[in-house]
Amino acid sequence: MKRIGIAIDSLAGGGAEKIVLTLAAQLKKLGHEPHLLVLMPNCDYQLPDDIPVHFCFSPEQKQIDSLWRLRHSVAQVQQWVEGLIDQFGQFDLFLSNLDKTNLLFTKASITPLYCVIHNSIEEELTRQLKLGPLAYFNMLRAKKALNGQHLVTVSKGIEREIVQSKRVSPASIRTIYNPFDIAQIRARADEENSDIPQGDYLIHVGRVAKQKRHDILFKALAKMRQPLPLVLLCNNPKKALKLAKKHGVADRVICPGFQANPFPWIKQAKLLVLSSDYEGFGNVLLEGLVCNTPVVSTRCPHGPDEILTQGLAQYLVPRRDAVALSQAMDSALMAYPDITHIDMFDRVAIAEITQAYLTLCDVQSESDQSNSLSSSGVL
Repeated sequence: MKRIGIAIDSLAGGGAEKIVLTLAAQLKKLGHEPHLLVLMPNCDYQLPDDIPVHFCFSPEQKQIDSLWRLRHSVAQVQQWVEGLIDQFGQFDLFLSNLDKTNLLFTKASITPLYCVIHNSIEEELTRQLKLGPLAYFNMLRAKKALNGQHLVTVSKGIEREIVQSKRVSPASIRTIYNPFDIAQIRARADEENSDIPQGDYLIHVGRVAKQKRHDILFKALAKMRQPLPLVLLCNNPKKALKLAKKHGVADRVICPGFQANPFPWIKQAKLLVLSSDYEGFGNVLLEGLVCNTPVVSTRCPHGPDEILTQGLAQYLVPRRDAVALSQAMDSALMAYPDITHIDMFDRVAIAEITQAYLTLCDVQSESDQSNSLSSSGVL
């Protein structure tokens, strides 16, 4: 039995948060002892009843990673984790997810630690630079905290980027794809939901953020030959509809808001679309395929080109190209290859991915033993 702390900024409704919950549930199912270590108590997802969830900061504590608060926040994280160890015993592994957690956990010298990288570092920094030097510096500080750390990337593309850019020099790096409980996704996709619109529709799942390029999505929607409505499952319907109105497609956009179970919506859609400038893996593409829903995506860094291979590669289009996206969407609606089973299903199967994470415990144990022998003069 392994005791594993899975740490993350919050449990807001994003892809990394969903993956963390999926991994924790599978570890529990296998008889291990996962703990969710959450910095801020922002929760869109339902908290599990059978897995301990621990929060570090209160809602009143703001800007926990700011330069002027960093020392205090690091000390609070150290005290928090030490308290958990006193209460539950030593942890075999800590998995840190997202920038704030990576920054605070590395600065607090939490061990044994692996930092899970869910997005393109270079693309995120490029985006922050456009927001100004302070935003860029804050993110760069979090990325530089990865130097000398053990990293897990959620796609081969992120791993290649880190190795080639040399911006970060990790102690080790390996790719472990995000885990997908394919049987559970399909079971949840069969659940009834009376809110789902009747008739054909397209679907996009993702928060309203510049990275997701809703502007390109709406431009492509306006250019399609087949004027289907578009369902947006997002965290900010008001903002999404305002942008849709700007591009003249508000009358074709349906915004039911965040859905804890998006899979019935995905399964009943005629097509799922991803219009992002960048991703880490593109979870929703895999979820669409698992639900037997055709998908179209930008060929953005990173992930989509690892999911849509062989006959599906024709549905990858250049990013920021609304014309190409609209043409691919129309084409996918006319005909699409069989997606009953694709190779990636086997590579992201939850049993395989969970075992890969459990192997990290053994790697750390061997490393600790080696260091102990070396320090005692045996090696």
